Amino acid sequence: MNATLIAVALSLVSAAAYAAAAVAQSRLAGRTEPSTGTLRLLGRGAWWSAVGLNAGGALLHVAALKYGPLTLVQPLGALTLVAAVPLGARAAGRRVSRTEWRGTVLTLLGLGALLLTSGGTAPHETLSLVEALGVGAATMAVVAGLSRPGTRPGLRHAAASGITSGVASALTQTLTVAVTDHTTGPLFSWRLLTVALLVSAFAMGGLLLSQTAYRGGLGAPLAVVTLANPVAAAAIGLALLGERLQGGAAGLVPALLGTAAAVRGVILLSRAQARPMAVTGEEAETAAGETVAGGAPVSGAPSRVVIGSPRQQDRQALATEPRALEPLTVRPSAS
Repeated sequence: MNATLIAVALSLVSAAAYAAAAVAQSRLAGRTEPSTGTLRLLGRGAWWSAVGLNAGGALLHVAALKYGPLTLVQPLGALTLVAAVPLGARAAGRRVSRTEWRGTVLTLLGLGALLLTSGGTAPHETLSLVEALGVGAATMAVVAGLSRPGTRPGLRHAAASGITSGVASALTQTLTVAVTDHTTGPLFSWRLLTVALLVSAFAMGGLLLSQTAYRGGLGAPLAVVTLANPVAAAAIGLALLGERLQGGAAGLVPALLGTAAAVRGVILLSRAQARPMAVTGEEAETAAGETVAGGAPVSGAPSRVVIGSPRQQDRQALATEPRALEPLTVRPSAS
């Protein structure tokens, strides 16, 4: 089978696994009291199911990086948002909104255009030790500038999270290709050990930075994280790994148009994902005749009207917190 088709197929399944994990953790958060400790979560099968889905998505993403270039695999991470739309709507007992449909169509059209212009050969080049150290130093300098002390949580931290996650994916590709293709050098070397340490540091850093970014709200930061990730990875692929767009200079036109469409689609999907979860029919029946209370903003989210008893209000408030959708950005790149 063609390497490009393998990479696309693995990326699709990876995105579906990440989306299913996000929805599972979101539902678990909605059923869990705020005072519930981590140890009690460890005893729940739903939590371990979400962990397994995230782990499966990560392994599939790493496998996709073996068969496809960064300019192909990383943008496909946006499909996690696309897959989360029907899954999240079904879990919330509602229909997919018009905004979500628009975001889905634009994202798919944009990614389709990018697929036509991205390089189609399996990656063979890897970063040297000097290049890996240079990429690591440059990334840390950029992140330090974006997340300097005193900076309010928000888009700067989201950009830093997306950049570190994208760099982690680029380094992961070097590690994967070097381990599976022995023509790139010895299996055990200072280069691979350094790259592995950088992957771990940047992957964890991306997660922590995203958690900080979401304190100021979810919609815009989620979009920035999703978009900064493939941009950072593609920049490394084009500058250091010999990746090229098909069609040369002429290929820039559909690539830019596809990027613009995908960006708009991701923004629409991120706004939709940031909205409060809908009240299911069962909860609405239970809440019938009860007082309608105005809800206070949660983690920077806009004010909303909450229907139901105090316990139901707590569940709805918890479901709208940013951490309910954080798994969307937990990727080896990652996503």
